[in-house]
Amino acid sequence: MIIQSVKSKTFKDAANILGTSVSTILRRFIKQAKATLPEGVKLPKAIAIDEYKGDTDAGKYQLIIADAETHEPIDVLPNRRLQTIKTYLQKYGQDVEVVVMDMNGSFKAAVQQALAKPIIVADRFHYCRYIHWALDDVRRKVQKEMHAYDRKKSKKMRFVLHKNSAKLSEEERWYLNRYLSLSPELKKAYELKELYKQWFTEAKKEKNVQKVKEGLEAFYRKVEELNIPSFLKSIQTLKNWQIEILNSFVFGYSNGFLEGINNKTKVLKRNAYGFRRYEHFKAKIILGHMYKNIGLYVG
Repeated sequence: MIIQSVKSKTFKDAANILGTSVSTILRRFIKQAKATLPEGVKLPKAIAIDEYKGDTDAGKYQLIIADAETHEPIDVLPNRRLQTIKTYLQKYGQDVEVVVMDMNGSFKAAVQQALAKPIIVADRFHYCRYIHWALDDVRRKVQKEMHAYDRKKSKKMRFVLHKNSAKLSEEERWYLNRYLSLSPELKKAYELKELYKQWFTEAKKEKNVQKVKEGLEAFYRKVEELNIPSFLKSIQTLKNWQIEILNSFVFGYSNGFLEGINNKTKVLKRNAYGFRRYEHFKAKIILGHMYKNIGLYVG
């Protein structure tokens, strides 16, 4: 009954399958959650944190905390507010040395205030997308000056600007060259994106972090030389998070697995048409991961 209540889309579905009442299913589920999930957990040396949209009675957003080494979810906080994160880390994070996160200033402040000299690692996906956002800003700007046909086609084919140039098909490369030829500014923006990608690829292989830093600063200078506003704004963000970005190459941690957990959480929420109670949703997430390798056998 416990496994069914965790794995079913809703408590009502579990009750229908097992031929019992929803209240019985819910009572057993809550009892199991209380026995299995103690209030607060002593955190490991390296943790990863990320927000997700829960829309529960605790608020619109919750924060999930996971083990950065094992990728196991540890706990879910009722909200993403600085004071909530800070208080939790002060209480349970005495052993935490490394925190992996996206580039959220509130998260960073909470970690720095709660822990003694924490090592913060910026998630690679989150800082790389600032460069892609800058390229998209330029594309949207130059599209407005194009002929109606090219404007629509450029929007439809925008993915070719972001795709690995080595993996472009002949047709995709034709469209890329066409739209770059229509706008010198878009061509410069694309060249900056490619230059950044070259730095990033080399940085992942480089063992000397000083050389990684020098390559990043060379990229800054090129952006400043070309003076494209969207890219100037993006590199200012990278400069503000430069230590944390460089840490991502030293320690190699990523939040990618948390994105996977959050995607499953979205599916869980959608299938259940949402969860009103934060505690129930939290238990569903963590117990669901704990019991993921246990199958259901009814009959």
